[in-house]
Amino acid sequence: MFAGRKFAAFLFDMDGTVLNSIAAAERVWTKWAERHGLDVAAFLPTIHGKRAIETIGALKLPGVDAVAEADALLKAEMDDLEGIVPIPGAVAFLESLPRDRWAIVTSAPRELALLRIKAAGIPVPATMVTAEDVNHGKPAPDCFLLAAQRLGVEARDCLVFEDAPAGIAAGEASGASVMVIAATHVHPMVTPHPTIHSYDEIGITVDEKGWLALALERAVA
Repeated sequence: MFAGRKFAAFLFDMDGTVLNSIAAAERVWTKWAERHGLDVAAFLPTIHGKRAIETIGALKLPGVDAVAEADALLKAEMDDLEGIVPIPGAVAFLESLPRDRWAIVTSAPRELALLRIKAAGIPVPATMVTAEDVNHGKPAPDCFLLAAQRLGVEARDCLVFEDAPAGIAAGEASGASVMVIAATHVHPMVTPHPTIHSYDEIGITVDEKGWLALALERAVA
């Protein structure tokens, strides 16, 4: 698992990667999908890892204002923080990292992201890229490229932590290496990337220049 590799920084997706907000998000999106007559079971898997405005826009629903609907969904999601918890081991792992060597890169708007981070009890990053910061959301690589730039490093020297196909594709397109977090996966994901189910499986070492290497704590799946 990245044997011998060192990374300038770690870039973390948020939902499904460092915290689990699936129950809250799906409660809100289920109500929205029902109002618009969608097949809820088929629709819900499509919401993860993408900005709301792009999820809604892709549906091409007649008479639906994607901006207005995304704003309404944001308000509903901000009001529903019940059951948001950290991914196992995430708090200790993030706290072990130098603050200038990691960022959260999320498709959620900043206000919602900060509320979910607080609800889950994970550290607030010094650097965060959110939905408002880019013109093109995941699977476009813009968000990860911007996070690397803000940290003063090259994306190709970063390790992206992701859980959803759109985010994995964005990480790949940015030129970064990718680690898949499978803690919330109901079904196994076929991926060429290393996969862990808990941050308890890994630790880090930091060299004299501040570059990060993963240390295997126990066997990964």
